[in-house]
Amino acid sequence: MEKPRIIAHPLQPIFDANSRVLVLGTMPSPASREVGFYYGHPQNRFWKVLGALFNEPEPVTSEERTAFLLAHRIAIWDVLASCTIEGASDASIADPTPNDLSIIFDEAPLEAVFTTGAKAAALYRRFNKVMLEQVPHEALPSTSPANAKMRLDDLVAAYQPIKDALALADRTAPADKR
Repeated sequence: MEKPRIIAHPLQPIFDANSRVLVLGTMPSPASREVGFYYGHPQNRFWKVLGALFNEPEPVTSEERTAFLLAHRIAIWDVLASCTIEGASDASIADPTPNDLSIIFDEAPLEAVFTTGAKAAALYRRFNKVMLEQVPHEALPSTSPANAKMRLDDLVAAYQPIKDALALADRTAPADKR
């Protein structure tokens, strides 16, 4: 097992002014840090889930993934700016420092925030009380290979609220913004 290390978040958030939902993890895994993109472990099912959710091919490259997120108005980042962590184990997180999510909230009219996994949800609730009052939050299950108990179809169904929030954003947007 890898020894606990202090990790500073190396990835920039992906979003634009059209983003309507924000998906937050905890901290990029060693595999994600190595490839320089979110959910980069080859066995993480995040991109498979999103592809299936929108009935599209799984985006594979960083460019395809960025284009996919922006096309579907999904912002992505992580709750933490830094922490002490052992490998990719969320359970080992200590000394967490939050990211400044206002960077995204100030630019994009978000309709909902989703967190991937129980630890991301707990940390989001801990550090973002004001945002919790302004924008609905829902915790989603982890797509990590450590969450092997959930089948892909179950994860896709669990991630349906992302699609529902985007549909709601479409219904409530002013006519000139559609």
